[in-house]
Amino acid sequence: MTFPEKIVLASGNAGKVKEFTRLFSERNVTVIPQKELGVTEVPETGTTFVENAIIKARHAARETGLPAIADDSGLVVNALGGAPGIYSARYAGEDALDTDNVQKLLTTLSNNQDRRAHFFCMLVFMRHKDDPVPLISEGYWHGTIAHEVSGTGGFGYDPVFHVPSHHCTAAELDRQVKNAISHRGQAMTFLLEKMRQTFA
Repeated sequence: MTFPEKIVLASGNAGKVKEFTRLFSERNVTVIPQKELGVTEVPETGTTFVENAIIKARHAARETGLPAIADDSGLVVNALGGAPGIYSARYAGEDALDTDNVQKLLTTLSNNQDRRAHFFCMLVFMRHKDDPVPLISEGYWHGTIAHEVSGTGGFGYDPVFHVPSHHCTAAELDRQVKNAISHRGQAMTFLLEKMRQTFA
């Protein structure tokens, strides 16, 4: 088996599209965001990251007939019992902006001394809609929640996610450094290795 020439990415997030395009650049794999193929949104009815990733990957594969990759990721805050978790993108409401979510998080944690948190990323690759053995990988990125926004890079909660090893927020990291150490970077590395073994 050889690497697929095209993979649909079950996301419309521009940042994620760029990251996956870079990941597969050496393999000459074209990563196509699902919106370009007219894939409809699917309700994320799972209660865990892996359930939602499988739902999204299967839906994209079903509607396009292409292999699909789905990413379900989010921020897990210890003091909030794991919230915002699978609701990270809509923590402040269904149509919330990143800034809205960040502000709600800071407000919720304003009087809390425990700022420990981690980003979690679950990736699922499905060869086709009925793939019984999808490739699954995950990544963790541990840090703390800063008391205020800092940095203009990245997206989501990056401006308030403090990275102890680099003494700055994720939004202040060089892009290449972030890609190497982030939860998504780790999960993508693991996924690519599994794909190399599968399509060797």
